[in-house]
Amino acid sequence: MAATVTPPRLPGTLKRKSSLPVWLAIGLRVVAVLALVGLAIAVHWFDREGLRDNYDGQVSFVDVVYFTMISITTTGYGDIAPVSERARLFDALVVTPIRVFVVLLFIGTAYNFVLKRTWERWRMSVIQRTLTGHIVVAGYGETGSEAVDELIARGEKPGDIVVVDTDPHHIAAAKACGCIVLEGDATRDQTLSDVRIDQAKAMVVTAGRDDTSILITLTARHLAPDVPISVVVRNEDNEFPARAAGATTVINPVSFAGLLLAGACKGSHLADYLTDLASIRGRVALSERAVAPAETGKPLSAITTGLGLRIYRDGKPYSFAEPEAGALKDGDLIVEIVSTRE
Repeated sequence: MAATVTPPRLPGTLKRKSSLPVWLAIGLRVVAVLALVGLAIAVHWFDREGLRDNYDGQVSFVDVVYFTMISITTTGYGDIAPVSERARLFDALVVTPIRVFVVLLFIGTAYNFVLKRTWERWRMSVIQRTLTGHIVVAGYGETGSEAVDELIARGEKPGDIVVVDTDPHHIAAAKACGCIVLEGDATRDQTLSDVRIDQAKAMVVTAGRDDTSILITLTARHLAPDVPISVVVRNEDNEFPARAAGATTVINPVSFAGLLLAGACKGSHLADYLTDLASIRGRVALSERAVAPAETGKPLSAITTGLGLRIYRDGKPYSFAEPEAGALKDGDLIVEIVSTRE
């Protein structure tokens, strides 16, 4: 039995938001052309006495339509000609500009739907080949869209965010935000290779299903061993599998919501402050950075950029109250509260 040979899969094509839907752009052009032609036919018909038919001497409605279309699309054949001054002025001052506008509309349509789209595909293929330092968002549902909005609010350019999703509606919404998009299955190696996951600076996985999110994480970690990956899981039992798959950060919105609710029972403003910390739009925000050379040897409480909460040394966390925070070292990571008003 002969073996089945699977043809190689073509790389996915990145897309960006277009100015108008195709049907609307074509419809506007068709309406404009029909309106201009209709105007010329109407004027020629009401002023048909100013036209002369050199064939039979009679100018019928069909002759008017024929003369108008020939005049707009060409310079005419001379079988029907304007003879009155009013008819000649109309042809010179109105029909000639209509001819120019119609030609421009046709050229514009060809440009938009042939040349421009070919150029856009080529330009996006160049971007795809040189894509680096971007953020890949796998899944643009409710959580993914919120993450993208927050990233943009924090200063990320929409053009530096690549959204991967299988839902055309999600793709359209992400494209409307200015993001680069790819409609495809993020669990496939080829899809993540198309968005150059190995050149990304971070990845956010919000597939909506824990099993899908874990599989995406596993695929991404296989292709990009060093890229930070943040994953959303909804079942507490799946937090460990997500970390085992290679997730750098695992977030459980259900557990986090429970923490907020429990905190609200102890104080009416605790949940409000935690929400404030989580968003860049609040008065304060959490920030993570490397220790500065001038801060080496100083205690965490001595930093001037914000309120030091914790340090990470060799991958282990230490709070501001622990002895390790009494002297900062090169390579430490500082988690601090900073003011967004500055």
